[in-house]
Amino acid sequence: MTNFDFIFMLTRNDRTVADAGVHVETALQAGVRHIGFKDIGLPFEELLGLARQIRKGGASTYLEVVSLDRDSEIRSVKAAVDLGVDYLLGGTHADDVLPLLEGTRIRYYPFPGRIVGHPSILEGSKEDIVASAVELASRKGVAGLDLLAYRSKGDVPALMEAVCHAISKPVIVAGSVDRPEQIETIRKRGAAGFTVGTSALDGRFPAESGDLTSQLKAIFACAQI
Repeated sequence: MTNFDFIFMLTRNDRTVADAGVHVETALQAGVRHIGFKDIGLPFEELLGLARQIRKGGASTYLEVVSLDRDSEIRSVKAAVDLGVDYLLGGTHADDVLPLLEGTRIRYYPFPGRIVGHPSILEGSKEDIVASAVELASRKGVAGLDLLAYRSKGDVPALMEAVCHAISKPVIVAGSVDRPEQIETIRKRGAAGFTVGTSALDGRFPAESGDLTSQLKAIFACAQI
């Protein structure tokens, strides 16, 4: 990752969309170089094709785990290894995941805090989430954190700033980002990047039009300011 990256997720409501391959080409042509998907929504063979397509286009690959139970998460991590993605985002079972990633080049960004439901929600006080972030970031093999800041209650900017300042590793802010002012807040609070999926695919981000090319260019421009 560079100083501040836009990661386009090929997802809607925490599931990889059926026409993800078409959107990869649109994203690559729009200049997006960080593209991800979830382990839910498409069969493994199609995910394998997506990963190849993204790599061939010169972009980094991300898989975000949304499974909350241990066994499902382990299956997802094994899939990430088989897919050869660059980044593994999310997940809540670091003790089980870290041994599976030993010897790979995958950079692991787990969720700090208490994660519930689907789509995922971040629960707990700011202090509890920061404590979780510090503990996770202290582990060898954890490259950074995936923070569901806008899916939490309370003072979201304060939460982002507290987490980013409490650890020396990069933080990605994921989930429910759909406005330029949110991106600016994420930048100012010290995060290394952010993800956008549903809002771009559904044409909700403020742009010249609702088509995906316009959406991605508008989001990309916000990230470059």
